[in-house]
Amino acid sequence: MKSWKTVLGLTAASALTILAACGGDSESGSGDDKTLVVGASNVPHAEILEHVKDEYEEKGYKLEIKKFQDYVLPNKTLADGDIDANYFQHQPYLDLQMKDNKDYKFASAGGVHVEPIGIYSQDYKSLDELPDGGEIIMSSNVAEHGRMLTLLQNEGVITLADGKTTDATVADIVDNPKNLKFTMNVEAALLPQAYNNGEGDAVIINTNYAIDAGLSPLDDSIALEGEDSPYVNLIVTREGEEDDERVKALLEVLTTKETQDWILEEYEGAVIPVNN
Repeated sequence: MKSWKTVLGLTAASALTILAACGGDSESGSGDDKTLVVGASNVPHAEILEHVKDEYEEKGYKLEIKKFQDYVLPNKTLADGDIDANYFQHQPYLDLQMKDNKDYKFASAGGVHVEPIGIYSQDYKSLDELPDGGEIIMSSNVAEHGRMLTLLQNEGVITLADGKTTDATVADIVDNPKNLKFTMNVEAALLPQAYNNGEGDAVIINTNYAIDAGLSPLDDSIALEGEDSPYVNLIVTREGEEDDERVKALLEVLTTKETQDWILEEYEGAVIPVNN
């Protein structure tokens, strides 16, 4: 088995690559009250936005999509005023980002979908098969550690202290019968590569990165978060702009039954619209 250090040896710059340039000289995204500039993760967020683009334009607006491959720059770019909104994050991550960055004054305009997080392994077909002392690779995204640990608890692998869920840390594990070891300093975007390289015994991967890497959460994971996940992906704006008519129009087209049905079919149930 290869060492997870192989993954960590990749430069931080590679994890922060932007797939499309962020831009605009205006201090408020497009500077056009009929154009909405939205920063989004490549998969599935940008793809979903592309799907509703024509319907959005029928409402009299124009949608400009800026694609990102990481979880840091979309909020920085929003704070800098180069985009009008972003679509990639859930509430726990948003809360942590605003706590850690005092200049981030953001608000959720509404939720669109859930991406159930999954556990993947090259060597084992179930969590029951994990060896004693096995290594679980998790992302360095602290806001999702509780989510990942809760999934492991729900699968009967570990037990967390009473009342611990989204706020759980490894220190809150009170029962770990397999004596699992946790590696928690791998960038989320690099987790599929850790899996493909055979790193660790199991890797917990966000669905957007899994799909982007050609993995099927439903077919390839050995455990998958349930549909009742509280981690709804949001349209986020700067504080006070969540009721912008352009934003409200975008939420309308993202939550129609047609769009919901398309999301379910396109991602084969691996991405679940919140109004489904």
